[in-house]
Amino acid sequence: MRLLLDTHVAIWFFEDPALLTGEARAAIEDPGNASFLSAASVWEWAIKNALGKISMPITLDVGADRAGFEELPVTWAHGRAAAALPMLHADPFDRMLVAQAVAEDLVLLTRDGQVAQYPIPTMPA
Repeated sequence: MRLLLDTHVAIWFFEDPALLTGEARAAIEDPGNASFLSAASVWEWAIKNALGKISMPITLDVGADRAGFEELPVTWAHGRAAAALPMLHADPFDRMLVAQAVAEDLVLLTRDGQVAQYPIPTMPA
């Protein structure tokens, strides 16, 4: 399975894995699955960290690299796909993750109920 981790899922995985369901943790840790982290999530984490909303001893991208996650850049095609999404959710970071999941054929691992409204494959976190 090819998984795209929502920002909060990646943060929980590194900071407090007990917040994730057993199924979500197992899917991330399964060597048969590929876990992706979007550049949009690293950007979102950096903003929240700078505002003092979250604090981690390492940056999200360093943690992802150490965990063997694959980097998912934001491309022009992803931007066009995000613009074409219905306005079910106004958060630009979440909309980008949904667009990337569609464009790259990824299962979005999330606990965000608004994101789960989109007609894309999701896995509850």
